[in-house]
Amino acid sequence: MHIPTSYTFSIYPMKSMNLKNLLLFLLLIGFLSCSAPKEEKSTSIESPITQEEAEQKKLILFFGNSLTAGYGIEEEDAFPGLVATKIDSLNLEYRVVNAGLSGETTASGLSRLDWFLEEEPAIFILELGANDGLRGISLDETKKNLKAMIQKVRERFPDTVIILAGMQIPPNMGQAYTATFEKMYPEVAKEEKVHLIPFLLEGVAGDAELNLPDGIHPTEAGHQIVFKTIWPHLENYL
Repeated sequence: MHIPTSYTFSIYPMKSMNLKNLLLFLLLIGFLSCSAPKEEKSTSIESPITQEEAEQKKLILFFGNSLTAGYGIEEEDAFPGLVATKIDSLNLEYRVVNAGLSGETTASGLSRLDWFLEEEPAIFILELGANDGLRGISLDETKKNLKAMIQKVRERFPDTVIILAGMQIPPNMGQAYTATFEKMYPEVAKEEKVHLIPFLLEGVAGDAELNLPDGIHPTEAGHQIVFKTIWPHLENYL
């Protein structure tokens, strides 16, 4: 939203006003004084735990694109938020950070990953590549970027559990490209020795009732299914 940097008001000298105009002027000033927004007091909701206590919990970092971010729905209803809710219900000593960004490719993800590695994650879930596939980006480049992100996390934090979320794409780019894309994730997981979720959108992709009108992003109900897909993989490490 653009906010003008200055406003110019023209106010006539009071002596030139007749009584009627003076009364109107005073009424206007009074109206503006009453309708001007009052300064809001900052409010906060007290958490049952302190910030220090929260930081002592082990970190689960979801790093991905709009699927992770929960495009089109509330963030807490996206699968990382559902994981956080499940963890809280079980009183596990973990906290979840959703580092999903709409439109993210593997190249842009690699460039911003350092921002999220200031703290060691106990579990790192990598969900990227779908936007590469939809844009027809070279799969050699995509694979190289996925491996580079995994290696960067491992080099900095050798004890971090790394989980790679597999993905599939529609055959828009041709059958050969689509098949190679699908095989890429098991190959990366095997070569880098990380845990693989075979297909993140299992049971959701292609179902109109579980996706937003764009046919790509899951609804709240779709994210519930995604959560059920990934939870068994996470549960092994909690």
